[in-house]
Amino acid sequence: MAKRKTPFSLKVRSIHRYLGFFLAGIMAVYAISGIVMVYRNTDFLKHEVITEKQMEPKLNSSELSSKLRRNPKVTKTEGAVFYFKGGSYNQETGIVTTRKMELPYILDKMEHLHKATTNSPVYFLNIFFGASLLFFVISAFWMYTPKMPIFKKGMLFAIGGFILTIILLFI
Repeated sequence: MAKRKTPFSLKVRSIHRYLGFFLAGIMAVYAISGIVMVYRNTDFLKHEVITEKQMEPKLNSSELSSKLRRNPKVTKTEGAVFYFKGGSYNQETGIVTTRKMELPYILDKMEHLHKATTNSPVYFLNIFFGASLLFFVISAFWMYTPKMPIFKKGMLFAIGGFILTIILLFI
C-alpha cells in the first residue's frame, strides 16, 4: 500500500495546533504580564516594601549617592535627616530607609520574564516565543484553502486588523 503524501497546508495546520497547545502556558504568562505592565507607572496591585540599611554616619549627599549606587536628590532636610525620593538618611545613626512599591512575587517574575534582555539567562525563550508567534501569524493563512468562504471572511478580518495596527502605531 502506497503512503499518501500529506499536503503542506495539513502539515502547517498540525504544527500550528500542537505548537499552540505547547505554548498555551507561556502565552497566558505573557498576556497577564502584558496587561499588568500597562499599569507599571501606577501602584495598581503593588505593595510597599520598606528596607533599612546601616551605613556610616555623617555622610554628605554626594557620599550618600555613591554608597546607594543611585543619585538621590535631597528634597528636604530636617535636623540630621536627609529626605530624598523614596527614602531618607539619618546622618547621626547612619540608617537609610527606602520605600519601594513592588508587584507580588509571581507577577514580578512574570514581568521580568516579559522584559528579558540578553543579560537574562532565559532570553532565548523570548526569541523562541517571538518566532513562534510569527509562525502563528503566517500559518494562520494556511488553515483554510482560499476557495472557502471562511478564508475570504478571514482575509477581511486580517485587513481590518492590519489597518487598526497601522492606526495604533501612529497615535
